[in-house]
Amino acid sequence: MSLKTPEQYEESLRKMNFKIYLLGELVKNPVDHPIIRPSMNSVKMTYALAQMPEYEDLMTVKSHLTGEKINRFGHLHQSTDDLVKKVKMQRLCGQQTASCFQRCVGMDAVNAMDSTTFEMDRKLGTKYHDRFIKFLKMMQAEDMTVDGAMTDPKGNRGLAPHQQPDPDMFVHVVEKNDKGIVIRGAKAHQTGAVNSHWVMVMPTIAMTKEDADYAVSFVCPADEKGVYYIYGRQSCDTRKLEGGTIDVGNSQFGGHEALMVFDNVFIPWENVMMCGEYEFSGMLVERFAGYHRQSYGGCKVGVGDVLIGAAALAADYNGAAKASHIKDKLIEMTHLNETLYSCGIACSSQGHKTASGTYLIDLLLANVCKQNVTRFPYEIARLAEDIAGGLMVTMASEKDFKNPEIGKVLEKYMQGNTDICSTEDRARILRLVENLTLGTAAVGYRTESMHGAGSPQAQRIMIARQGNLEQKKKLAKKIAMIDKK
Repeated sequence: MSLKTPEQYEESLRKMNFKIYLLGELVKNPVDHPIIRPSMNSVKMTYALAQMPEYEDLMTVKSHLTGEKINRFGHLHQSTDDLVKKVKMQRLCGQQTASCFQRCVGMDAVNAMDSTTFEMDRKLGTKYHDRFIKFLKMMQAEDMTVDGAMTDPKGNRGLAPHQQPDPDMFVHVVEKNDKGIVIRGAKAHQTGAVNSHWVMVMPTIAMTKEDADYAVSFVCPADEKGVYYIYGRQSCDTRKLEGGTIDVGNSQFGGHEALMVFDNVFIPWENVMMCGEYEFSGMLVERFAGYHRQSYGGCKVGVGDVLIGAAALAADYNGAAKASHIKDKLIEMTHLNETLYSCGIACSSQGHKTASGTYLIDLLLANVCKQNVTRFPYEIARLAEDIAGGLMVTMASEKDFKNPEIGKVLEKYMQGNTDICSTEDRARILRLVENLTLGTAAVGYRTESMHGAGSPQAQRIMIARQGNLEQKKKLAKKIAMIDKK
C-alpha cells in the first residue's frame, strides 16, 4: 500500500493505543470524541484529496526511492518544482478544511532530517542516514502521518538545557545501553499529535558540547509505551460538545495541539538519528524551521481564502457589498493573502540541491515569508471582523434559534438581505468568521501565524544571518566609488 484511503486512515487510528488526557479526563475513544474528531477529519482530507484525479499532480508524486506513487506529504523534494507544488498543495488543503491539516510538520521534518543525517554521516562516519531512509520507506509505503516534534517547554529561557533546575525542560537521553536509549522530557504545542502514527523528535535549539545529551533525534510510534498527551485548550472548543453545527462555525474540520510527554521511553538504536552530535543540531533546527516557514506561505493562504470568502458573503448577507469601503477592504485582504503566497512560491523557486540530493528552500526568503505571516493574517482577520459586524460575537445561540417561543423572534430580528439569504445562512457565515478569527480555528490561523515555526524574533535572527549586509556594503561602495584605487 502506497496510498491510504481516508477510510483506511481512520481505521488505522482506531487500532492505536493512545493515552490522551482532555479536560481532566482520560479519553477512551479519541477518534470519535467530539472535540478531537474535527481535527482528525482535517488529516483525513489529505488522504481524500490524494484519491481525486483532479488533484493527483499536487497531492501525489513518484517516490525517488521506490518508484511507487505516494502521498506528497511523505516525499523528499527532488526539485524546485517539488517545492512549489508543496506550497500549492498546502493552499489547496487549507481551502478544503479552513483549518490546520497537521501533516506539514512531519513532511518538513523528514526533509530536514534527510540532508542533515547525510551530511552528519559524511563528516563523522555515523550511520544515521541509512536508518532514516529505512524509516522513510516505511512511512511512504504505509502512507503514515508523522508528527514532527521540535519545541521543548524550555523552562527558564535564560538558561541552557544543562543549566535548568529541572533537566526535563528539554528532551534528553537519560540512559544508553547496547540496545538503545531511554528518553525523558516533553514536546509542547504538538500539532496533530494524536492523529499521527509515528513521531519524529528533533532538538529545539542548536546545542553545545555541555548539552550533548539534549542533542538527540529519533522516531517512535505515537502510542509508544511511556508516551502520553495532554490535549490543548482552544477558544470555544466545548461548543463541539453541544451537538449543533451553527455555533461551532466550522463543524467538520479543525486542528489541535497537545503536550507530548516522554516518561522514560525506550528507543532502539535503529530508530535513533542523532545522539550527542551537538554540532549538527543547529543544522537540523535551521533546515526544519526553514521548510516549515515556507509551509506557512501555503497553508495560511488557503485558510485565508476561506476567510476572505466568508467576509465577502457576510457583506452580501448584510446588504453592504456595494459600499466602496467594503470593496476596498476585500481588495486589501486579497492583496495581503496573495503577498504571503508570493513569498511561499518565491522561496521555493529559489531553492537549491543539498548534498543528499534533497532540495532546500531559499532560507532568507522562507524567513521573510514567515515574518509576513506573523503580521498579515492579523490584519486580514481584523478586516474580516470589521466587515462581518458586531453580530458575529453577540448573536444568540443555535439552541435559541430552535426554541419554539423565541426562535421566530430571532428569525425576524436577525435577518439580513432576505433576497439572497435566510437568517440561518447569515448566522452560519457569521459564526464561520468568528471561528476563523476568534474560535478554535484561530489557533491554526491567527495565533499559529504568530508563534508557529518559531516566534517573530526567530525569523528576524535568521534574516539578519542570511541578509548578507557585507555584500550589500560592497555594492554601495562600488557605486559610490569608495576605496577605489
